[in-house]
Amino acid sequence: MKLKHTINPVLLQLINFIILVYSFITYIPWYILSGSRQTVAKSKQIKAKPVKNKPGSPYRSVNSLHCLASVLYPGCDTLDKVFKYAKTKFKDKKLLGTRELLKEEDEIQPSGKIFKKVILGKYTWLSYDEVYVKATNFGNGLAVLGQQPKTNIAIFCETRAEWMIVAQACFMCSYQLVTLYATLGGPAIVHGLNESEVTTIITSKELMQTKLKEIVSQVPLLRHIITVDGKPTTWSEFPKGIIVHTMASVQAMGAKADNVSKQQARPVPSDIAVIMYTSGSTGLPKGVMISHCNLIAGITGMAERIPHLGEKDIYIGYLPLAHVLELSAELVCLSHGCRIGYSSPQTLADQSSKIKKGSKGDVTMLRPTLMASVPEIMDRIYKNVMNKVNEMTSFQRNLFILAYNYKMEQISKGYTTPLCDSLIFRKVRMLLGGKIRTLLCGGAPLSAATQRFMNICFCCPVGQGYGLTESAGAGTITEVWDYTTGRVGAPLVCCEIKLMNWEEGGYYNTDKPYPRGEILIGGQNVTMGYYKNEERTKKDFTVDENGQRWLHTGDIGEFHADGCLKIIDRKKDLVKLQAGEYVSLGKVEAALKNLPLVDNICAYASSFQSYVIAFVVPNQKELTELARKKGFKGTWEEICTSAEMEKEVLKVVAEAASSAHLEKFEIPIKIHLSPDPWTPETGLVTDAFKLKRRELTSHYQVDIDRMYGKTK
Repeated sequence: MKLKHTINPVLLQLINFIILVYSFITYIPWYILSGSRQTVAKSKQIKAKPVKNKPGSPYRSVNSLHCLASVLYPGCDTLDKVFKYAKTKFKDKKLLGTRELLKEEDEIQPSGKIFKKVILGKYTWLSYDEVYVKATNFGNGLAVLGQQPKTNIAIFCETRAEWMIVAQACFMCSYQLVTLYATLGGPAIVHGLNESEVTTIITSKELMQTKLKEIVSQVPLLRHIITVDGKPTTWSEFPKGIIVHTMASVQAMGAKADNVSKQQARPVPSDIAVIMYTSGSTGLPKGVMISHCNLIAGITGMAERIPHLGEKDIYIGYLPLAHVLELSAELVCLSHGCRIGYSSPQTLADQSSKIKKGSKGDVTMLRPTLMASVPEIMDRIYKNVMNKVNEMTSFQRNLFILAYNYKMEQISKGYTTPLCDSLIFRKVRMLLGGKIRTLLCGGAPLSAATQRFMNICFCCPVGQGYGLTESAGAGTITEVWDYTTGRVGAPLVCCEIKLMNWEEGGYYNTDKPYPRGEILIGGQNVTMGYYKNEERTKKDFTVDENGQRWLHTGDIGEFHADGCLKIIDRKKDLVKLQAGEYVSLGKVEAALKNLPLVDNICAYASSFQSYVIAFVVPNQKELTELARKKGFKGTWEEICTSAEMEKEVLKVVAEAASSAHLEKFEIPIKIHLSPDPWTPETGLVTDAFKLKRRELTSHYQVDIDRMYGKTK
């Protein structure tokens, strides 16, 4: 995983000698002044143990061996009580922040396309007390519109402060919040709204015009649309019987004295808080019923893994709040006095697509200390920085590589490198504002190369988390002093994890040196099941003889000696080839995804065929340069559809696959280059950028037939 340099061997020996002398001189003061020696000791400690000394026994965190944690604060067993506790404790402290829109303009690109660019001002903040009042008024206003406790109400909106205010209002009044991704396609939105039988939906003006307008006639029970960002433009095609309100007008209704006096039914821990529709990586989205106690147990476990969490922390919220990772992260922050500043992937950094050149992105203005991410975004940062490193002068590039390799050695021993951090990595660190102290990655596996890169260049721990919507997002998170890569950490204090034999894949909890099997998560964070889908609920959830509820995840893991879990496979990703070999598609993709030439990749295999194929979204800059070197001229589409360029990319892919020690039958034999990126808007990946294999297969069926030599 070290980077390659081009330094003269004699000069390199001299540099290594200087580094050795520097390390020797600084070791004693470092040992006396730094707490890192304690970090080394902690990283070697046992983090989780099996409850009983027999195969298949559940593993628990050493901090909750005798009793799983279920509440953050005594007596706060529902989400409304947690917020009330936080409001009382942090009353006038800043809570939710939004940047002011100063100017919006159209920018014509060389291709003729028009991109919207924005100039944003400073963050303006709402205090805990102000958010509490707004949420209370909104909840009361919904009651005036006829919303009853324990009935469903939908939110279909981008991540923003109003989303969290709506959620808190629903938690207070025991309304069941149905969440839908803002990037879902029409059929998925219609399915979620009709299955949950909502009469009210909360949305934004933009989504109302671009998404709801087309499908509202297919939702017969809908009566109220509430826009969070002011009065919508006139919509003449409104079906009769639907009334459009603004969020402010509903809050005004709820603020009236005669409405405030209305006593709303308060929730109990077992009540449904959220019906969260998943992003639908395997067909239509399923609604996961998450109770108040499920979410509280989950955020209790997560909070325990973030040391010194408190009022000094600033969290940047930009992932979809309809995703359990983002919702849980923000609830953790809200309950501990942190500030939450809102952003979006299009305005996150100075170079983001909607930020006008010369103006500042959200991380530069906010300078957050905490951030959650998904591997796709971290992979992009990794590739962008490495591309810039490759464009440096020989001296600059070799200096960066020396510092990178030196720091890699030091952090593997538990040591810090303050000089490298200040002189070499400061500029890279500023890409995320310069103050990040903890990065949490979830939603999909993070490659070891990207994780180590983020550790080194952003000078902070990168915690990998593992959890599902069905476990309220909670399962495992690596501890901040654990600098190993490729693992997802020990079970959180709110849950326990056991491995169940999977004979078909050859994984057993008696395997040596590490027990392996399908991951089952048990604890109070395990959700109630799927909304109106008893058959699937019975398949994925079981209850043991002690009354413990277990989620069968479909993921394959192994426990290491220190109690940390590693995800090694997925049942759904395993395909048996014609000759009987099993191929893990996820393993193939993980080995190839970090190639500079590859922006995204989906491996495909059929049980009726003897080899693997792949669809590849190439990096435009890298592939264009490769085409130039090979003397191929043409447009981007012509380069991607060229059989000659397919062969050239396949050579690079095959070499990388061999270097990653893939078996011969796992290496893609043929590939298809896609000129168009896969985004949630295309319907080919989820909001967490997980591959939608069914949709990708359908989309590329003609190419699959071609690569397998089928003729019509």
